[in-house]
Amino acid sequence: QVQLAESGGGLVQAGGSLRLSCAASGRTFSTYGMGWFRQAPGKEREFVAAISWSGGLIYYADYVKGRFTISRDNAKNTVYLQMNSLKPEDTAVYYCAAGLTGSSRAGYASWGQGTQVTVSS
Repeated sequence: QVQLAESGGGLVQAGGSLRLSCAASGRTFSTYGMGWFRQAPGKEREFVAAISWSGGLIYYADYVKGRFTISRDNAKNTVYLQMNSLKPEDTAVYYCAAGLTGSSRAGYASWGQGTQVTVSS
C-alpha cells in the first residue's frame, strides 16, 4: 500500500538544524494523519510529533516542543520535521508513520525506513 520515504538526516553539531522530509507514495494521503518517531540504539521507539493532514491538529513530545516544527504539504504528500537547537540526545533514527494521528506507535500502520540523525557534542 502506502510507501513512506524519509530523507534529510545527517551529522550536525549541537545547536545546529536539520529538516527531515517524508514523502508518501502509492495513494493519496491528504486525509491521513502523520507522525514522527525516533529510536536510539538500545532504546524504545518514542513519539516526536504528529499532524492531522485534514484537521490541522499538531502534537509534540515535551522534549522537542519549542525546538521542532512539524508541517505538511498535501499537494506533494509530504510531511516535514524542522529540527532546531539539536542536542546530542536527539541522536536517533527518525521514522515517519501514517495512520491515525496520535502519540502511540500502535496507531500507525505504515512506516518509513528511517533516516539517521547524529548530533555531535
